[in-house]
Amino acid sequence: MAESSTSTLPTTTTSTVPPTTTSTTTTTTTIPAPRELTIEVEPVAASLAVTDATGSAYVGPAPFTGPVAGAVELVVKAPGFETETIVLGAEETSVTPWLDKSGQVLDKLLEFDTGPAPKQVAFRPGHDELWVTLLAGRGFEVYDPASGRQIAAVDLPKAGSVEVIFNRTGTRAYISQMETASVYEIDAETKEVLRQISTGGVWTKVMVLSPDEQTLWASNWVSNDVSEIDLATGEVRRKLSTVRTPRGLFVTPDGAKLYVAGFASGQLQVFDLATGEGTVLHRTGGAMRHLVGSPDGSIVYGSEMALDTIVATDTATDEVTNLAVVDRLPNTIDVSPDGRLLFVSNRGRNNPETYYRPGPEWGTVVVLDTATGAYLDAIVGGNQTTGLDVSPDGTLLAFSDFLDDRIVIYRIPGYDQLLAGGGGRWEAHAAELVK
Repeated sequence: MAESSTSTLPTTTTSTVPPTTTSTTTTTTTIPAPRELTIEVEPVAASLAVTDATGSAYVGPAPFTGPVAGAVELVVKAPGFETETIVLGAEETSVTPWLDKSGQVLDKLLEFDTGPAPKQVAFRPGHDELWVTLLAGRGFEVYDPASGRQIAAVDLPKAGSVEVIFNRTGTRAYISQMETASVYEIDAETKEVLRQISTGGVWTKVMVLSPDEQTLWASNWVSNDVSEIDLATGEVRRKLSTVRTPRGLFVTPDGAKLYVAGFASGQLQVFDLATGEGTVLHRTGGAMRHLVGSPDGSIVYGSEMALDTIVATDTATDEVTNLAVVDRLPNTIDVSPDGRLLFVSNRGRNNPETYYRPGPEWGTVVVLDTATGAYLDAIVGGNQTTGLDVSPDGTLLAFSDFLDDRIVIYRIPGYDQLLAGGGGRWEAHAAELVK
């Protein structure tokens, strides 16, 4: 009998695959509606290259007014000046680039007019405000440093505001007035005068706050003393007899010592605030004007106006050294928040008849490396460059051209960029000082 075998056939599974469909995605870019853009260039004639979001371009001389769409790239060129490239947002309708001379490391942003004789400028901490005291005006003015738009103009009793300082949070301002020997405490938000504090001196000038902001010291130019004021009561706690014509002040972060610049004989004096006793550390025979400290308070920098010199004092040892020789008649100084840069405004040679008239030289601002005294850049300003301040974040420099009733704003680059600038325009600017 034959053997029977059974064989199992494989199972076939059939799958139905749907046909492949290829779809094309179309991306549509919406170009904003055209707007009119106006471009003006200062301080010289320049050529423009304007490119908008459509790719359309204008190449030609400034000024320019015409339709553009979306964001705009602007390239500005002029012989002897740094080329400037600016990207404008889709909403901007006007721009005025300020060209910097070849070699300039700082970047000029704008300038604007003020009331008469802008004596000091100060950035308000935590706010986009620049305060300006008017020596020949009725009080002080407040501006937006980004646009030059005036925010406020405030009259004070009498006239002749000199200096302005703020508390750390920027909620209070203190403004000195020479003729009345007063300090005005201002609500910085409302710009209202809260009180007028008498210093009991004659011709009050510079002020400084204690580290705890409970005490204010004010130098009195004619009475040769410094008033120590209790801010809780507004009363003068004591007066410290100083060298002649005290002006600049600096208090150490521990509140132990007060440094005083004596203008008449170029003296630097230090007071032990526990005892009230003063000691003359340094005498130049010139005219010490302004003092400012490093962020950690370890160094006090001083401007020696008669000798065109910046001095540095070690607050631990009270040893005084010369940091650098600058331009003629250095006055206001300020240090960057990181302590690496020192900015010096220089008035320029005085008019031989009176310094209330423009002199034969332009004012300047010089930028120094605090570690070495090396020159990092120099700006040629206007008539009697005087007030000066660096913004709390270290990105902006403001200074006043006192006899031109004008404020100028510059962008400050990083330290490494300044260091790589080969001294900027320090050497070149010397040939441009004489009018």
